[in-house]
Amino acid sequence: MRAYDIIYKKREGQKLSRAEIEFLIKGYVEGDIPDYQISAWAMAVYFQSMDAEETADLTMIMAESGDMIDLSEIKGKKVDKHSTGGVGDTTTLILAPLVASAGIPVAKMSGRGLGHTGGTIDKLHSIVNFNTSLSRDRFFDNVNQHGIAVVGQSGNLTPADKKLYALRDVTATVESIPLIASSIMSKKIAGGADAILLDVKTGSGAFMKDLTEAKKLAKAMVAIGKEIGRDTAAYISDMSQPLGYAVGNALEVKEAIEVLKGRGPEDLTELCLELGAAMLELADQSEDHAEAKELLRKKLSSGEALEKFKEMISAQEGNPAVIDDYSLFATAEKVVEIKAQEDGYIATLNALEVGLAAMLLGAGRENKDSEIDLAVGVELKKKVSDQVKKGDTLALLHVNDQKNLAQARAKVLAAYSYSKNEVENKKLIYEKIT
Repeated sequence: MRAYDIIYKKREGQKLSRAEIEFLIKGYVEGDIPDYQISAWAMAVYFQSMDAEETADLTMIMAESGDMIDLSEIKGKKVDKHSTGGVGDTTTLILAPLVASAGIPVAKMSGRGLGHTGGTIDKLHSIVNFNTSLSRDRFFDNVNQHGIAVVGQSGNLTPADKKLYALRDVTATVESIPLIASSIMSKKIAGGADAILLDVKTGSGAFMKDLTEAKKLAKAMVAIGKEIGRDTAAYISDMSQPLGYAVGNALEVKEAIEVLKGRGPEDLTELCLELGAAMLELADQSEDHAEAKELLRKKLSSGEALEKFKEMISAQEGNPAVIDDYSLFATAEKVVEIKAQEDGYIATLNALEVGLAAMLLGAGRENKDSEIDLAVGVELKKKVSDQVKKGDTLALLHVNDQKNLAQARAKVLAAYSYSKNEVENKKLIYEKIT
C-alpha cells in the first residue's frame, strides 16, 4: 500500500477503505508518512469530502491512536456534552450540576481555551483552590459518590487528531466538514462517554458562522455516532451575540452561579434547560422532552442544582463560600463604561468583536503560551432588541492591564449597531438533529 495511491484515489472522488485511512493516519503519527503527503490527502478530502462510513472510520482510528478512557467503573449511563464554542458560553458549568442533580452521572473532561476567553478548566480555576487535576481513581470515586466531577484532559488522548489538526491549521484545510466532525467526535469517543450531546453554534461568534454549514456539521457528527453505535444528538444554537451577559472567566462563573440560583439571563437559562433535557433523554431517564425540561426547571427553583455545584466544588478542594460571596473571586482594578452613541434599539451585537475585546483585555489566549487574567472581561448591559438612549451604558470593561484598553473599547463600540425601529431577537435554537 502506498500513500500516493490513497491520495490519488481520494483526489478522484473515490471512497477509501478503513485499511487505507488507517495506513495514512498511523503512518503519519509514527513518522513514516511525511507532512506533505498528508497535506495533499487533507486537501483532497476538502474538495471531495468523505461519506459517513469513511468519516466514522477516520474518527475511530484517531480515537484509538492514544488512550481510550474506560468509564465502566462509574455507575449509570454517561452522557458527554460538547459545544463547538462561542462567546460567553458557560453551559458546562451550569449543565454539569443541573443534570447531576437529576441523577445523571457527569464524568466530564474539559480543556483550556485558545481564543476569546478561557475554556471550562480556566473558568473553574477562578474558584479558589479548585482542583482540576484529580487522579483517575479519585475522578471515578467523585462521580460515584457525588454524581459529578469536571477535570482537565490528561494522558495521551487522540495524538493523531492533535497532529492532523496542527497540519490542517497551516494548510487551509480546517474548514472541511468530515475533518472537523471526526476531530471533535474522536475526542468524545476516546473520553469514554456512552452517549454524546452536541451544541453546534452558528453566527458571528461561532466557528461555523453559516447556518447551512452548521447543519452539515451537526448531521455529520450525529451520523458518526450512529455508525459507531453511540447515541448522539445535536442542537444548532445561535451565537450571533454573546450568550448571557458575561464574557470573561470569573465573570462567567458568577453568571453561571446566578443561573443555578434561578435568576440568571433568560437565554443562557433556556439553552441549558433544553440541552439538559436532551441529556436526560440520551441517558434513558426520560422519554418526554417537555417533562424532562420541567424536572430540570424544578431542580433550579428548589436549589438542588446549586447544592450539587457546591458539593462538586467541595469535593474538588475548592472553596464553596464563593457561591454566596462573590468578593472571593478575582476582581479587576478598574471598570470602564461603554456608552450608547445614539438613541434607538440595539439591532446587532457582534459576538466575535465582543470576544476579541475580552481577549485584548487578557481574558483569553492569543497563543497556547498566553497567560489568562481570570478577573478581566466584558460585562454586557444591553443586548439585541433592548431600547437605549444616547449615553446609556452598553457594557462595562473589567480591566487590569490598560495597554489594549483603547482597542478593546473600540471593538465593543463597533460590535453594536442601532435601529430606529423595534428589533426581534434571532431564534436561540434553530434545530435539533437526532
